[in-house]
Amino acid sequence: MHPNNGPALRMLTSTPRRLESPRRKERTRRERGSVRGSVRGSARSGTRFECCSECSDLSVCFTDTMAVPPSFSDLGKCAKDVFGKGYGFGIVKLDLKTKSENGVEFKTSGSSNIDTGKATGNLETKYILKDLGLTFSQKWNTDNTLATEITLEDQRARGLQLTFDTTFVPITGKKSGKLKTNYKRDYINIGCEVDFDVSGPTVHTATVLGYEGWFAGYQMAFNMGKSKLVQNNFALGYRADDFQLHTNVNDETEFGGSVYQKVNDQLETAVTLAWTAGSNNTRFGVAAKYQLDKDASLSAKVNNASLIGVGYTQTLRPGVKLTLSALIDGKNFNTGGHKMGIGFEVEA
Repeated sequence: MHPNNGPALRMLTSTPRRLESPRRKERTRRERGSVRGSVRGSARSGTRFECCSECSDLSVCFTDTMAVPPSFSDLGKCAKDVFGKGYGFGIVKLDLKTKSENGVEFKTSGSSNIDTGKATGNLETKYILKDLGLTFSQKWNTDNTLATEITLEDQRARGLQLTFDTTFVPITGKKSGKLKTNYKRDYINIGCEVDFDVSGPTVHTATVLGYEGWFAGYQMAFNMGKSKLVQNNFALGYRADDFQLHTNVNDETEFGGSVYQKVNDQLETAVTLAWTAGSNNTRFGVAAKYQLDKDASLSAKVNNASLIGVGYTQTLRPGVKLTLSALIDGKNFNTGGHKMGIGFEVEA
């Protein structure tokens, strides 16, 4: 056998490769790049991709440089969760989540104000057609307001989400509608919302740019009927593996900022600061959440108005969670006026 025939024989006897369409090649390339980015991010940080225990959207807390930035409303979300979740002052609340055999999700919530005795409730049903990228949602509350939301995602373009939201009040006959679009890819997250109102449509837009942990965002709202800019907000921040820094300026009058730190797997802390131009009133708060074990957590927060909040969350059994909270007025400790709260969450 001729020695130069080796490569030719290998080509003839090797298994033929399946030809791939350009669209399939592009999808495969994106998937491989996503996997490589995830591996690099995990190897570099050595921690989970979530920056806090409450976050479920990886685009909010994922720290890899190729990650999609969060939406403008989610900037500083981890600090907001430390201050807001695990509390329910002055109310008794019950949340119930169930899912039928055909995939319809039901969310029922009811609450009663301890001081006034007023009870409120709402019901939400959601059905997701994954193959078509469609989500249908129907909401109703005790104020007799009906809301319908239809969402189409990743169909016209990858990363593009289209939402049509309508509300109707049968008693008054009032109707309203919103058309929302959102496009998110590496380094950028853009959102636009048109609110159709009697006084004229209002256009809301928001853009967030992110690169290597840094992000910058802008949000505005323009009333076309009055030809007036009604909202003008800026935000700037930085994300790392174990902390987040967020600052914002709203309408050139409200200045604020927050710092979130994940000290370890059990302890999370957050600090917020806010100030209004032309006023000496500065608002300051410190909050912390400590995971006692896999089923229990303790939350606490205090602000410069001497309001002290304490919350305790216990998972009684899988799918059943109990939350106890209290708000104490430190300036008027002996006069009373403190608030208690109880919450139940049931998921089946």
